[in-house]
Amino acid sequence: MKKSILRIVLLAILILASSSSFAQEKEFPYKWPADPLVNKNLKQWQDWKFGVIIHWGPYSQWGVVESWSLCPEDEDWCIRRGPHAQSYEEYKKAYENIRTVFNPVQFNPQKWAAAAKNAGMKYVVFTTKHHDGFCMYDSKYTDYKITDKGSVFSKNPKSNIAKEVFTAFRNQGLGVGAYFSKPDWHSENYWWPYFPPLDRNVNYDPAKYPDRWKNFQQYTYNQLEELTLDYGKLDILWLDGGQVRPAESLTEETKAWLGKKRWIQDVNMKRIAEMARKNQPGILMVDRTVHGDFENYRTPEQQIPTIVPAYPWESCITLGDSWYSTGPNERYKSVNWAIHTLIEIVAKGGNLLLGVGPDKSGDLVPEVYERLKGIGAWMEINNEGIYATEPISPYQVDKWRFTKSKQNNYAYAFYLADEKESTIPTEINLPAIQPSNNSAIHLLGYDKPLKWKKGTKGTLITVPTQAIAKLKGQPAWTFRVTVNATKQN
Repeated sequence: MKKSILRIVLLAILILASSSSFAQEKEFPYKWPADPLVNKNLKQWQDWKFGVIIHWGPYSQWGVVESWSLCPEDEDWCIRRGPHAQSYEEYKKAYENIRTVFNPVQFNPQKWAAAAKNAGMKYVVFTTKHHDGFCMYDSKYTDYKITDKGSVFSKNPKSNIAKEVFTAFRNQGLGVGAYFSKPDWHSENYWWPYFPPLDRNVNYDPAKYPDRWKNFQQYTYNQLEELTLDYGKLDILWLDGGQVRPAESLTEETKAWLGKKRWIQDVNMKRIAEMARKNQPGILMVDRTVHGDFENYRTPEQQIPTIVPAYPWESCITLGDSWYSTGPNERYKSVNWAIHTLIEIVAKGGNLLLGVGPDKSGDLVPEVYERLKGIGAWMEINNEGIYATEPISPYQVDKWRFTKSKQNNYAYAFYLADEKESTIPTEINLPAIQPSNNSAIHLLGYDKPLKWKKGTKGTLITVPTQAIAKLKGQPAWTFRVTVNATKQN
């Protein structure tokens, strides 16, 4: 009796959860781009599957969280540390002076780009400007930038950092995206010096001071115009700061981001998008969390959806504790974790945007290069089950994840090995995918087809000892099923 009641309760919870998810998706449906070129580029981007997002700015000199220690909110990620922490005004002044000592002479974007390509990554998103307003490029509209004479690194021939990064990754044949923060905590038209900052939001009412807000709209437009005009081909504009949005786009979650004042901060994305696509035809716009015309794909942060979304998406997840290398105490996840995370995301139809960043020296730390090398070694053998694939039901069963090629009749089954599981069993049961009688099954990395037979709970595959020895220590093993692979009934 108790078990029956428990089943009923669990069923009711599942129904409520499903109806809630459906209601939210119905309220804010995904809008496919109307522009044919944007649609084409979006489909290409969906096939890339794996990219890198690089956070970097003068904050790396102190090893503090990017920008957020300037934000006067009582949140764990906004805590100020160091000798200036007790006075907000003193801290802000010291933070803005970091550029006088931030001198990353080991900056070598060609080395980053080569490591990313060798890891199997297909695109980069780089922070041209974070919330603190400091430009990592040569903006004509502010002197708070890496190329200004007030920045010690301005004398370096590579001082236009964003341009150097974009060129290096482009030269490796990788796609290029510009991260840009819509809020700008240095701009006098966002945080007006007449008032103290209240939280992450604008510190005056844009409706009461419309001219000041129009100045900020134009400033944002101007900076994005120069990025789309002067920095070569861009594939993606990746816009952060979801509190800066029109009123009609607000959700219950994003209303909370507006703080107590609830001032609406509309930067006129329609005008920005028209300009950006005039300068860069077909560019993908990613106005994060603002569902509608300018969110060409969605970007869950530090998480993977539990179900297969019905829209293009990308999980942005850090390799370390932070978005960049903060110092000697930064902890990095394993190669196994990275491979399993990539497979999990791809099996649900998404892309992984892996978050890394250099330290104050200007170079990625050895742990990052080591992880990228390990990911690349696995991708060199198994990438055909990753790129240009789509989800195939049932997506996952126990340790197995599944994809299907868009280009031919291959299904891929990934067996996710435990950290201590270094070898493939000599006989392994493949669930869910039911091969037809004339199908061939291959283990990627081993040339010869494998023997198999139908079992009571799936397909029993015999793995030769040569294959076991050759692929020892892999984070995951990939089986390719050819001909007519269909879901098992």
